[in-house]
Amino acid sequence: MTVLVSSLWPELAAALALGLVIGAVTGLPRGRIAMMAAGLLLLGLAALTGLAIWQVLPGAAGFRIEAGALVLGAYLAGCGVGGLGRLAARRAS
Repeated sequence: MTVLVSSLWPELAAALALGLVIGAVTGLPRGRIAMMAAGLLLLGLAALTGLAIWQVLPGAAGFRIEAGALVLGAYLAGCGVGGLGRLAARRAS
């Protein structure tokens, strides 16, 4: 896992930064459609994580699944932190 993260750190940093920006611009999901879209993304992350943990696909395909799970997780974490930052900034002003 350390080798995977050390080889993917530029992608992870970019996904986290993009998530922070998107979360800060759009905020946390409030509407029904936005909540359903966020739920689908979280479901996708759970599916990718499950496939990576159970090592369903060997070789390069397994690497792509693990990389996708890590990058999607970083993006969603950035979106959440950016959305919380927007909420905190709104409450402070």
